[in-house]
Amino acid sequence: MGHRKYSAPRRGSMAFYPRVRARSLESRIRTWSDPKLEKSSLLGFAGYKVTNLNVLSVDDREKTPNYGKNLMNSSTLIATPPLKIIGIRAYAETAYGKNAILDAFAKDNDKFLSKKASFKYKEGKLDEINAHIDKIKHVVAIVSSYPATASLSQKKPFVWEIPIGGKDTKTKIDYVVSNFGKQVNIKDVFETGQFIDISAITRGKGIEGPITRFGVKRKQHKSRKSVRALGTLGPISPAVVTYTVPRQGQRGFHQRTEYNKRILIISNSEKDNDFKINPDGGFEHFGMIKNDYIIVKGSVPGVPKRLVKMRFPIRTVGKKILEPKVVEVLVK
Repeated sequence: MGHRKYSAPRRGSMAFYPRVRARSLESRIRTWSDPKLEKSSLLGFAGYKVTNLNVLSVDDREKTPNYGKNLMNSSTLIATPPLKIIGIRAYAETAYGKNAILDAFAKDNDKFLSKKASFKYKEGKLDEINAHIDKIKHVVAIVSSYPATASLSQKKPFVWEIPIGGKDTKTKIDYVVSNFGKQVNIKDVFETGQFIDISAITRGKGIEGPITRFGVKRKQHKSRKSVRALGTLGPISPAVVTYTVPRQGQRGFHQRTEYNKRILIISNSEKDNDFKINPDGGFEHFGMIKNDYIIVKGSVPGVPKRLVKMRFPIRTVGKKILEPKVVEVLVK
């Protein structure tokens, strides 16, 4: 340790290795919660981050010092244009995990999706799903989100799978088939006061050294020629630099998940009676919100216009949903 009299703990968390750039601007949710819904519905949704703002609300947490008082909450505004259900996919359970049996797609998909052979409509596919209903264990909806509906310049839609919640397989299939080619709104999935998990790609910061990337301590004045470099990369023998040694590299642009974010407001910018959400000239780096939006308490990963995916909470929260009492929304 050189000049150190005592040993020191390692610097930087090993919880998020490898710290490399995300493969895509779209986050990938690998685990979905099943809240045992009585009515079939999508188990997730998506939107586009707009900005951070402050929300003045009444604290409804019982047995807290501020119960019943007005609190200023740092919150995040997310534009949530409707999702379009373009297909259905059925999975069976095998010894090696889930296996896709078959899928079917809607007939009236637009030109961006019809260009790909994997999204083309084939007659009789829905009848095959009903014929294999005994083998089906998981039902997912293939959905698309169009950035253009959120006033963004990107024309190519995002396409991914969202599981369906419900009592049994038959009701799940019926839900997707009845909404084939139709749009689903945020109010059809989540409600005000509910807790959700949010997954997105964080803001990219490029290449950073070990001081900034891991919080390594700077070397003492005049100890070496370098001040912001590591004192040692490891022992002389064996002469190997292990992966646990803090090195320079990518910082930011990682996939991260925020747990248990409470929805404070679900509304529509055109039908907004209580709050005028759009400032004059629109939001900086985003523009005007022209459809549904939500405001969640706390921060959300990513920069403005970044795709944000939401799901039912995977960690235990209170079952009782209380609608928050919002006093004022302070738009910057």
